[in-house]
Amino acid sequence: ATVLDATRVSDGAFVMLKAVRRGDHPFEVEIARYLTSIPLDPMNHCVPILDVLHVPDEERDIIVMPLLRCFSDPPFETFGEAVECIRQLFEGLYFMHKNHVAHRDCMDLNIMMDPKPLFIDSFHPFRSHRTRDLKGNPRHYSRTQRPTMYFFIDFGLSRRYDPSVTNPLEPVIFGGDKTVPEFKSLKPQNPFPTDVYYIGHAIQETFLDEYNGFDFIEPLILDMVQENPSLRPTMEQVVGRLEIICQGLGTWKIRSRLTAKQEGRFQSLLKDITHWPRRFLYIIRRLPAIPRIRE
Repeated sequence: ATVLDATRVSDGAFVMLKAVRRGDHPFEVEIARYLTSIPLDPMNHCVPILDVLHVPDEERDIIVMPLLRCFSDPPFETFGEAVECIRQLFEGLYFMHKNHVAHRDCMDLNIMMDPKPLFIDSFHPFRSHRTRDLKGNPRHYSRTQRPTMYFFIDFGLSRRYDPSVTNPLEPVIFGGDKTVPEFKSLKPQNPFPTDVYYIGHAIQETFLDEYNGFDFIEPLILDMVQENPSLRPTMEQVVGRLEIICQGLGTWKIRSRLTAKQEGRFQSLLKDITHWPRRFLYIIRRLPAIPRIRE
């Protein structure tokens, strides 16, 4: 698919345009519209579809979406920020599953973030580390200061099933994450447990493999990425288990800084010195340790 940025004339909002060939992805527009049309649900973390433009005399549609940003940029600062991201993603995939839609490619590259609450300056859509005019670096708040939302994008491989079909079987289709155990088999597979692996592995790579201190969620993630799909929990069970895990986390833990596994002692000390004064200010301002958007 081809992606371009644009500006909506009516209000000046920055948007992204995605051209989709119907022959390549015949269900993408239908599924994206369906997920957007469902009555307001706080668990819905599918990218909003602002409009769909039909190209005359061509088998193509242009999907209009808000301008989003990679979900892990800027980096997460605290465990609370990470936990909130994980919660939204787990609930978002559960929302899709309970509405009988399998994403089938919910890897890290298909997870985005709404940048509007965080960013003071507009950033360039294809050089996101620079301002829109390419003259500097875009300034931003932390997620604790300005909570944001996370979204799943790209429904090109997604499928929607009839509610009566409890165990849909599909030919194996390769998404972006090539580590999926089901890819070793040519037998038709149920795509819902595969989704569980996808999102579990995305969280594993983003947080557990990169930072220290995620022992509290590791058993859940390891269950989600089991080799045998039938042994993985459902997303409903994942959401329930995460809620229990979060209830057991102390304030000190969730306000603590994420320390990278590659971080040296001196570097860690310097970051700690700047981290805690800022966190104490957040406490004085009564900013929640787990930064949720007010519903």
